[in-house]
Amino acid sequence: MFSVTVRDHLMVAHSFRGEVFGPARRLHGATFVVDATLRRPELDDDGIVVDIGLVTRELGALVAELNYRNLDEVPEFAGVNTSTEFLARVVADRLVERIDARGRGLTGVSVTLHESHVAWATYEREL
Repeated sequence: MFSVTVRDHLMVAHSFRGEVFGPARRLHGATFVVDATLRRPELDDDGIVVDIGLVTRELGALVAELNYRNLDEVPEFAGVNTSTEFLARVVADRLVERIDARGRGLTGVSVTLHESHVAWATYEREL
């Protein structure tokens, strides 16, 4: 299995509901390093997994839509705890939508959001 990973970063504000979140129930900021990994079993006719430039541009564009936003004010996230795990899935799903046909032959994607050097969450899906 071959893979390519591209990286960006994302800065948001948000709050959580639920006792488990303690002080994070108050509005706070979060900065994530975002790693998006795309996989395929064999290289394509050009000898690559996917066009790294394409994935870099599309990841950057979708991160820009969320960057510097208070996620509590984003209508599509109403009533949802925008946890690191949840946001990893959002980024993965949006990236897949953006590269769709241009990423033919890809079999999987995973997105990891690094909250810090000691904590991160990953969402993986088959394509």
